[in-house]
Amino acid sequence: MRLSVPVGQSFLVRNAKWLSVGVILTFLSSFGQTFFISIFAGEIRTTFGLSHGAWGSLYSLGTTASAIAMIWAGSLTDLFRVRLLGPVVLVGLALACLSMAFVNTVWLLPLVIFALRFTGQGMVSHIAVVAMARWFVATRGKALSVALLGFSLGEALLPIGFVLLLAFVDWRILWMLAAGIALLGLPLLSLLLRQERTPRDIAAENPSSGMDGRHWTRGQALRHPLFWFIIPALLGPSAFNTAFFFHQVHFAQIKGWAHIELVAYFPLYTAMSVVAMLASGWALDRWGTARLMPVYQLPMVLSFLAFSWVTDATLAWVGFLFLAMSTGANSTIPNAFWAEFYGTRHIGSIKAMAAAVMVLGSAIGPGLTGVLIDLGVGLETQFIAVSVYFLFACMMTWFGISRSRTAGAD
Repeated sequence: MRLSVPVGQSFLVRNAKWLSVGVILTFLSSFGQTFFISIFAGEIRTTFGLSHGAWGSLYSLGTTASAIAMIWAGSLTDLFRVRLLGPVVLVGLALACLSMAFVNTVWLLPLVIFALRFTGQGMVSHIAVVAMARWFVATRGKALSVALLGFSLGEALLPIGFVLLLAFVDWRILWMLAAGIALLGLPLLSLLLRQERTPRDIAAENPSSGMDGRHWTRGQALRHPLFWFIIPALLGPSAFNTAFFFHQVHFAQIKGWAHIELVAYFPLYTAMSVVAMLASGWALDRWGTARLMPVYQLPMVLSFLAFSWVTDATLAWVGFLFLAMSTGANSTIPNAFWAEFYGTRHIGSIKAMAAAVMVLGSAIGPGLTGVLIDLGVGLETQFIAVSVYFLFACMMTWFGISRSRTAGAD
């Protein structure tokens, strides 16, 4: 069933219903994202008597388990409609939030982290991204950039709002509030998706093939070298962005700043990342992912160097500016890459592998940096090494894409 809309209406008006679904889902995924969970890092460490390394290791354990689960669960988006799969996952996210509110033993923490990361960071955001990539073809970049505004909205509002509430409300009660907000998504999805095309119908109506004019299966993608050359670029942002926000309390402490001074930059960071995200969506539709993938992470190099070197809180905006440039582009460019290079017919299962890699990166980052902190390697020193890593990732991406475009797919 195709939607019939007046030609003269704008892209946003024509597609408001579908784009709103993406915004709602990406916003609600915030409760499973590191930038939200890490708000409570101090309270969790104090409650359970955890060091930075121990907390990071438990967090990594739960996140790694969610990455493994995503390999299978992510392919469900090839089989079920958003209006069926979305509410189930949102209920799971709400239950995960309630679990964090009531957890009372340290050995249960990895299970709670697994539930939050799998439902929030993993499935809710995965459903949103796959839906946008499949529902839109010629305007895929614009659709992704608009739908992913939910991430930016969450980053702008939730950290500063919940940090302020922490001064007056017990942290466990705030997790109950998060569960209630997640449940509010259920009636909204039901209202917006009363009529929805099945994924297979959409793929049949809007065929968008990848390299060599083929619709690649997950097995074929994994056997082609390009996937593996892209791995460093997939791991980098999820590992080290996650690590930065995960250790935000500790980072502020070693710089001699109040936590609220650092968190106050989050809305500015979000606003800049929104600009970068919208610009990258326009650039995608104009130039494609092949030209943009190798270069969009270069600002990360400058960002982590700035975070390493600045000592005055008033100069932290420099690091956030460059971080926002790559973070905004990272919301759209890699997500469009899979559809452009591998086609849309099996994008759910292929994107699930990519999502698993990114979730794994978000497990490695906090765990690795936490252990290094305990071993005496400070964050400022680590951030210099992170900058070098992003240079390496850009080189690997450039080589992989150049080789694939020259040699073709085997």
